[in-house]
Amino acid sequence: MIAPLGAFAQMGGDIELNLPDHDSKRIHFGINVGANRSHFSFSHHPRFIRLPNGAINDTVTVVESVNSTGINLAWLVNLNLSEHFDIRTYPLNLVFTEKAFQYHLSYPNKVLGEDSITTKKVQGITLALPLQVKFSSDRIANFKVYMMAGGKIEYDLAANKASKQNADLIKLQKLDYGLEAGIGFHLYFPVFVLTPELKIGYGLRNMHKRDPDLKYSNVIDRVNSRTVTFSLTVE
Repeated sequence: MIAPLGAFAQMGGDIELNLPDHDSKRIHFGINVGANRSHFSFSHHPRFIRLPNGAINDTVTVVESVNSTGINLAWLVNLNLSEHFDIRTYPLNLVFTEKAFQYHLSYPNKVLGEDSITTKKVQGITLALPLQVKFSSDRIANFKVYMMAGGKIEYDLAANKASKQNADLIKLQKLDYGLEAGIGFHLYFPVFVLTPELKIGYGLRNMHKRDPDLKYSNVIDRVNSRTVTFSLTVE
């Protein structure tokens, strides 16, 4: 990154600054659109290996979390604290995901549509409320780089909706919370600022509502969400 930043610095005196007062505004807003790649981080329950009576449990031999792609739609509110520090949030932030578990079954039930490899999908429409601290570099011509970190609370509007129709679907908690961190770039144009950003999300709460009578649930203990998001914001 040093080479292009050096080039920007050398040309800074010859380039006309776009929106020179943008960063000095106390509050500014933006529209955010992104794509996410998400999966579950999970741990096996002791029942994955042995049943309570000591017998070997060979019904489910392998459990894997499958990566999936979703989209983000959000409204940004940014509060300027100083030349290099901002606080920002997304009062309206919808995250659409479809995470999945893949099971390898020794005795699939063909009547129920099971196969030796069966995938159980968990669709989510999440309303998220993050609060982030942003640290920005000095502006170099019409370019600026920043880092951000913070926390978030998420509420899944679609949690367990499908489970009412599908009794064997793994069930999850509606409320989650976690941490976020990322890096982004401000590109200043004559009438707007375009911000590409890459961030990771790390869920802290155990989302799993374990059902000891369900073979897809009783072999799993903890379930935590993990997300990588690339987004574009127009301010």
